[in-house]
Amino acid sequence: MATQQHQVVKPEKLALTAVGMLEQELVIPALFQKEGIDQFRGAKDDTVSVTVEGVLPFHEYGWRNDRTNPLQFDTYSERKIAVTFGGDVYNAVKLTDEQAEMDLDGWGKLLRPQVKAIARGMQRRAVKTLTDQTYAVTVGNAEQNLRGALIEARRVLNKFNVPDGARYLLVGSDFETALLGDEKLNLAQNVGEAEAASALRNATIGDRYGFKIVVDQTIPGDAAFAFASSAFIFLNAAPAVPQSVPFGSTTSFEGISLRWMRDYDSMYLQDRSIVNTYVGFRSVTDVLVGWDAVQEKEVVSTGEHFVRGIKLTLDGASNYPAAASELATITGISDAAVWTPAGMKPETDPANA
Repeated sequence: MATQQHQVVKPEKLALTAVGMLEQELVIPALFQKEGIDQFRGAKDDTVSVTVEGVLPFHEYGWRNDRTNPLQFDTYSERKIAVTFGGDVYNAVKLTDEQAEMDLDGWGKLLRPQVKAIARGMQRRAVKTLTDQTYAVTVGNAEQNLRGALIEARRVLNKFNVPDGARYLLVGSDFETALLGDEKLNLAQNVGEAEAASALRNATIGDRYGFKIVVDQTIPGDAAFAFASSAFIFLNAAPAVPQSVPFGSTTSFEGISLRWMRDYDSMYLQDRSIVNTYVGFRSVTDVLVGWDAVQEKEVVSTGEHFVRGIKLTLDGASNYPAAASELATITGISDAAVWTPAGMKPETDPANA
């Protein structure tokens, strides 16, 4: 009688395969700046204080002045930002002996739907972070002049001094349709090119005006978000495998980590497979430095502002900071001149209309 051969599969190999599957499923988290969680280990309430470098203005001392006025001294201080990490996305499956022997061809087949479930959970967390954010600028009625709206988004981010590297325009399904149908943008030629290995590359439909344009089906269809990758932080790490678990592994690929554990419940004659990962998301605010044209001096904001991203909508009115606000004073972006499909238009007070 022939001896039945059992192939030994290392958990490390399967876990690495699972991470590769996860990377193929993620879109929005892949656009965010990734960080690990080593600094959170042992922290009280899973919270740490992150030090952010202080900002100082420059001054000028009159050339050959009579020295009657002293130098102006500033007080330097660094900011402490409390960052809380928390979130455990998982999927757990029980597999009977009959299923393992008769229905499934290896653990790799089971891992695929488990990893997809985790990817959807991470994606939803990222979407909530993105859509719940309060944006200082909304460019409305973009469908009437999509090219002009994208150029205005670039202008605003430039005024906000947002880094011009790794800028994204994340668009919903309706916004994508409008972009692809706009002859001035000529994006349709990018669709149908050779398939890429990751969900992010498959979702990318082109590059225009410094933005890599990416489509996602989970954000509102009529909205788009223009932001730098540093606007949002994606925290991720795989928990360690307990020594009591006989079959398990953790691995990381391109900043994404997973843990896979498998054991056997002899009381019910079934295997248990658990895949999970630690995640966290947060936005980044900044202290701003700008030029006050009225007072002719450099100014530093007293508050922190989220300026690394703005929102666009196919219809609806545009929204800009109030002209008297600190953000408008420092950046020059205000409701004194609001973008419309026909160009910039002074904002009128409804009471005076």
